[in-house]
Amino acid sequence: MSGFLKTVKTLPKTFWAANTLELFERWAYYGLFNLLAIYLTNSTITGALGFSQVEKGMIMGIVNAILYFLPIITGSIADKFGYKKVLIIAFVILSSGYYVMGLVTSFAAVFLAFLYVAVGAALFKPIISATIAKTTNESNASLGFGIFYMMINIGGLIGPFTASYLREISWNYMFLMSSGAILLNLLIVILFFKEPVRVQNTESLAKSLGTVFRNIFMVLKDFKFVSFLLIIVGAWTVYWQYFYSLPVFIEQWVDTAPMYNALYSVWPGFAKAIGTADGLILTEKIIAMDAFFIVAFQVMVSYVVMKLKPLSSMTIGILINSLGLVLMVLTRNPFFVLTSIIIFSIGEMTFSPKILEYIGGIAPKDKAALYMGTQFLPIALGNFFGGFISGGVYLNLSDKFEMIKKMFPELSSLNLTNEQLTEKAILLLNTDSKGLNELLWNTYHPYMFGAVLLGLGIVTVILLFLYDRKYKKEVINI
Repeated sequence: MSGFLKTVKTLPKTFWAANTLELFERWAYYGLFNLLAIYLTNSTITGALGFSQVEKGMIMGIVNAILYFLPIITGSIADKFGYKKVLIIAFVILSSGYYVMGLVTSFAAVFLAFLYVAVGAALFKPIISATIAKTTNESNASLGFGIFYMMINIGGLIGPFTASYLREISWNYMFLMSSGAILLNLLIVILFFKEPVRVQNTESLAKSLGTVFRNIFMVLKDFKFVSFLLIIVGAWTVYWQYFYSLPVFIEQWVDTAPMYNALYSVWPGFAKAIGTADGLILTEKIIAMDAFFIVAFQVMVSYVVMKLKPLSSMTIGILINSLGLVLMVLTRNPFFVLTSIIIFSIGEMTFSPKILEYIGGIAPKDKAALYMGTQFLPIALGNFFGGFISGGVYLNLSDKFEMIKKMFPELSSLNLTNEQLTEKAILLLNTDSKGLNELLWNTYHPYMFGAVLLGLGIVTVILLFLYDRKYKKEVINI
């Protein structure tokens, strides 16, 4: 314990300032992002926007793809103008962007506001990772990055829970929360963030960006490496459905009242604290359990897979991750969904950290940083393709209100809200909401969306296995 405390004391103030910034930035981002699919698609009667699944997929997929691509460029901007200056710009963009997102309601305006937020997030992202790297050394880097990863997930846990309570009052409060968290970051960076020691970039910004794109092109000429990146796109495409499609699926199909009642019978105070006045547990609180399980079990899972080679760990993790996501959409049982989230989280903890380890292992020693910088490319493409899967594919296979229109074509031509569609269908069938759900579930089989995800996950695992067989001799040590 004394050795641990000694190591903690070696971490400088800028390290702790950077981690605090990460905590609040993730609080703001995931507080919004975990609820975004619901906000975009729920009916306007509830205060949400009432967009279609396709519109939701376009907004979330395209903007997040841009967000994960831009750090390749924005890192050069930070190196040129200084971390502190760019952080201040990033937080001004983020805070104002979150605020504006809560005001606009048209598709184009929401898309542009979210894109504006993505620019701020992309300016922030590479600076914090670089700051952690520059404020740690060989003796404390392992602990330092462990703390950093913990902060990410603590923010990813607290943010959605806080936003969930606020959206029960008004959706606008969720955006104010995110905007306010970033304003705190602006204060922290001005008062406590000290520019870490770094090599000053004397090149012009245009020349620096030109160098970045030349380096990317150089890396992408490595066929073996590009093959790996393209295969991993499949894993990220499936992974992002957890945030793009699952919240909508739970909202439409899963009755969380039995979970609330079970909790209430054991611990009434806790059930009341996390539930609603109607005796339900809101979707985003269930979605946030992924972050909770990572905070609780990442160290244990990392220890278990420590001796596995990265490709083996990735293959197992991607398969487990895909299975977990598929299991979530097989039933309407909230306890089964929660159990499946545990499986999903184990898969995520098994494959995600190993990607960086593998990239670092296959990169030429003199180009390690260059190769590591491309890690965001498959995540960006996974977001892009994931957005379209959560749009048109989900709409046709799993969207409850699309199924009502299929069952009653005469309702399609009417400009009805989701609630009105449901009421009309209940009247026509002479049933209640549970009866309607049962009939739609058994008639149209919305769980078939899981078959698409499982198929993509299995194809990714097979391709990764074949890749391993082909290049095994070249990467024998990793």
